Amino acid sequence: MASTLIDSHSKTPRKTRQLSLPVWLVLICIIAFSVLLGTGAIIWKNAPPVPATIRSPQQEIILTQPEIQAGQEIYLARGGQHIGSIWGHGSYLAPDWTADVLHRWGLATAGVLFNENPEFSQADLEALPVPERASLQAQVSEHFKTNRYDPQTHDLILTNAQTQGLKQVFQDYQKLLARGSAIHSIPDGWFKDDTQIHNVTAFFAWTAWAAAANRPNAPFSYTANWPHDDLIGNQPPGQFLIWSIVSIVVLIAGIGIFLLVYLAQEESDEVQPVPARPAVRIPTPSQKVTSLYFGVAMVLFLVQILMGMFTAHYAVEGEGFYGIPLNQFLPYAASRTWHLQLAIFWIATCWLAAGLYFAPRFGGFEPKFQALGNTILLIALAVIVGGSMIGTWEAVTGVLDVKSSFLWGHQGYEYIELGRVWQVLLIAGMTFWLWLMYRAFKPALQKEKNPTGLSHFFLYSAITIPLFYSVGLMYTNHTPLSIAEYWRWWVIHLWVEGFFEVFATVVIAYLCSELGFLKRSSALRATYLTTILYLGSGVIGTLHHLYFSGTPSFIAAMGAVFSALEVVPLSLIGFEVLKTLKLSQEAEGFYRWPLRFFIATCFWNLVGAGVFGFLINPPIILYYSQGLNTTPIHAHSALFGVYGCLALALMLFAFREFVPEDAWNEKLLRFAFWAINGGLVVMLVFGLIPNGFYQLVESVNHGTWFARSAEVITSPWMRWTVWLRIPGDIIFAVGTLAMFAFTVRAIFAVFRFPVQTTIAELKPTER
Repeated sequence: MASTLIDSHSKTPRKTRQLSLPVWLVLICIIAFSVLLGTGAIIWKNAPPVPATIRSPQQEIILTQPEIQAGQEIYLARGGQHIGSIWGHGSYLAPDWTADVLHRWGLATAGVLFNENPEFSQADLEALPVPERASLQAQVSEHFKTNRYDPQTHDLILTNAQTQGLKQVFQDYQKLLARGSAIHSIPDGWFKDDTQIHNVTAFFAWTAWAAAANRPNAPFSYTANWPHDDLIGNQPPGQFLIWSIVSIVVLIAGIGIFLLVYLAQEESDEVQPVPARPAVRIPTPSQKVTSLYFGVAMVLFLVQILMGMFTAHYAVEGEGFYGIPLNQFLPYAASRTWHLQLAIFWIATCWLAAGLYFAPRFGGFEPKFQALGNTILLIALAVIVGGSMIGTWEAVTGVLDVKSSFLWGHQGYEYIELGRVWQVLLIAGMTFWLWLMYRAFKPALQKEKNPTGLSHFFLYSAITIPLFYSVGLMYTNHTPLSIAEYWRWWVIHLWVEGFFEVFATVVIAYLCSELGFLKRSSALRATYLTTILYLGSGVIGTLHHLYFSGTPSFIAAMGAVFSALEVVPLSLIGFEVLKTLKLSQEAEGFYRWPLRFFIATCFWNLVGAGVFGFLINPPIILYYSQGLNTTPIHAHSALFGVYGCLALALMLFAFREFVPEDAWNEKLLRFAFWAINGGLVVMLVFGLIPNGFYQLVESVNHGTWFARSAEVITSPWMRWTVWLRIPGDIIFAVGTLAMFAFTVRAIFAVFRFPVQTTIAELKPTER
């Protein structure tokens, strides 16, 4: 990583400016987290209420709060967000339950108002003359938009038409949830108990009410009028357009200011001379063990790809895999859960292994029993991964009851699916990892003494890994949905996209200074600046995930502005990669493939996280694209493109230092690099992008409910774009097999070497 922070008038860094960067970082973190925590308190206070009872005008009790809460717990226990979505969060094959229930409820209510018959279809509505249809839609909108919840009694009174319409929805869902749907890959007998079906439908109905009824003293619903549905009167609030425009202006201004600062200092960067061919180091016992971590990670990577193929195929064959009744053994919710969880597991395994490898390398010390500790941690992580995968499968297939599912099976939320017991064990494992790193890295900390130096920064970034994953303990399966989503995105956005990325940035900066690519002062300053940009925009930028999660309207303003600023540090990385390429041709030759994967990380950071992320960040765009296949465009290009390539880069940096030359297969790496990245491009261009944009058009023209309907899901365009993914998937998978073969070959070669009991060769290069 090149530095942009050398003084433009002198090649000697200014001491006062260097000391000011840690102060700025601390201040920005205090301000940003104060805002985020304060926002959380406001979200909690203004979350959509769960009525004690939902009644008819005749005071007939239709639903109760315990039924709604039980429905939420049951839904989450059986796969939750991996079968359909709620408020747009979840999987994309089954319906968005909020949008589907709301539109069905609206049609049934329209039927009651029109001819006192709740069996009223969309075709019936469209067959009406335009004036009559407009009049009927206005009546339906008035019934749903008027908020009849009484905060004093905590009762919600529906109109007669709404009451009859809701009963029709319950009849429809009794069949759907019991018999399933091949089109949507909903298994037959998803819920077998009539009480469970009733309660789950009650939960869906509550989310639909919150999506339609106006907030007190506001002209839009608790979910900011999401989902789009003309029948109900759900249209995007005008402020969404305003803040979307503001976010684009902020983005352009932010990048412009950044370019002025960056280019003004461009000529001042200094690159250190690097040895033409650094010696291959003999690994210590603990470092040999880390090679096994990388092997396990590649196995998980292959299984993750296999699960991705199964999951994608369910979109064209809802009950099987090329005629094999796969859904009887591996339901869609299970394959999708494994696909997402394994992505987190294999990437995190590489990053944890890199920390365990580089800690003794940077610290110049191999503690006693470090290899044993690394081995114990690897076994523990394998047990957690295997146990959590078995647990999620048992939850989805109904082997576990609701309480056991939350503890041992499936929490029901994307990316944090593993049962609470496994989650706690994983946090304990990461804490043990932190201790193993600290004991090996301690000499470097003692030598540095400066608490704001690069070695200490390395330790601070490592502490955030278990700390911010622990935030996932802040909610349970009965926590109100708005609050659960708030804490869930702390983990997904801040842990994965924030602090893990900061940790990787520090590792690479430290490594570049150790290898002699950069002066240590330059690496330190570049790391501080990058972290300030990441956290200064990213912490509050977390709010862009919460536009429609029952949050107040100011969330859209803050989320739009700060998520736009998140693109600025990604632009910085794009410029830094150009600097990296200029470091040293000879060193780049030796570290060619670790650097190439790091360059790929920079590319996908700009394109996948930046361009495709901003594609769905502005409120007005996300209003129409929430819950559609536009999100996987960003998810695939950012999660693998950025974090996957970064994990592979860290693995290859470690391997390059201790894998014997005869086992370092350049041809395999070259093929793996281009196949993996090329396959991802083909997958996006021919599959995900045309698939997602087709749905987006349907959402704009007809509503969210229609974009997620069977009519769109089974359309020729959607099916063909799924099939067109196959070439990209195959290329990507073959590239991964090549990387797996390289890794296995490297591990066997490493264990041929005699172990080294001291760490003498691992001292930093003299400068």
